[in-house]
Amino acid sequence: MKRKAKSEEYTWIEEIEIAGSELVDRVKELIAEGNVRRLIIRKPNGDLLLEVPLTAGVAVGSIMTIFAPVLVALGAMAALLARVKVQIVRVKDENKN
Repeated sequence: MKRKAKSEEYTWIEEIEIAGSELVDRVKELIAEGNVRRLIIRKPNGDLLLEVPLTAGVAVGSIMTIFAPVLVALGAMAALLARVKVQIVRVKDENKN
């Protein structure tokens, strides 16, 4: 009987600060990357605006459809804010190449 090697996932957080007008396009890019587990949108002073959990393994087309209302909300926020901080929680499985 063969045993599967224990999967080791590594999680890390990146933080970027972008103009509000770039928010929706940047979030679409991050969703398409596939290794993003969660997005946290904050005001420049650190106040939480929105936290979006993303499901790994979902096709990009279907995830864009699922998150269309979130993207609309992000667009509305972007119109009101000059700058935002985006925390990107990423995951990497060490057993995959």
